[in-house]
Amino acid sequence: MGPVFVPAKADVGVSMKIGGKAVRNKITSKHIARMGLIAGLYVAVTFLLSAISFGPVQVRISEALTLLPIIYPEAITGLFLGCLLANLLGPYGAVDIIFGSLITLTAAYLTYRFRSTIIAYLSPILLNAFFVSLYLYIFFRIPYWPTVLSIGFGQAIAVLALGVPLLRLLKARHKN
Repeated sequence: MGPVFVPAKADVGVSMKIGGKAVRNKITSKHIARMGLIAGLYVAVTFLLSAISFGPVQVRISEALTLLPIIYPEAITGLFLGCLLANLLGPYGAVDIIFGSLITLTAAYLTYRFRSTIIAYLSPILLNAFFVSLYLYIFFRIPYWPTVLSIGFGQAIAVLALGVPLLRLLKARHKN
């Protein structure tokens, strides 16, 4: 079989029903490229800074990207894939691959869903603080409350100190 040709402006229609209404979203090649870019950045930053990206005491700098669903809905998929790939090669194995990635997916969706509220900013911080700490406690017996505080603090640094300025920069560029 020969090479597959995909036009530069490939549009894939996605239909779903929300509240009884048919909704059609177009996923363009630009959206797919952005998903890939976000996933790749997440993995690259996580591994460049792997010493501080895993474990009960962490500041996963790539989590600054978790606010991107506020302006780019396709970032939900990019963040999920990036986290999945980063955790696939991380030290905590299947537990982190499954649960860590699902927590990121949930936080990204909530960030998008509540993008006009404070919940968008708090969901990646609180979900990671409470639920990553929970599975680290259940599977690895790492103390729960100190880990909640540590991961929560690290997430706050990544999301608020780095993610908010990144979001402001992208919003300004997005308008132009």
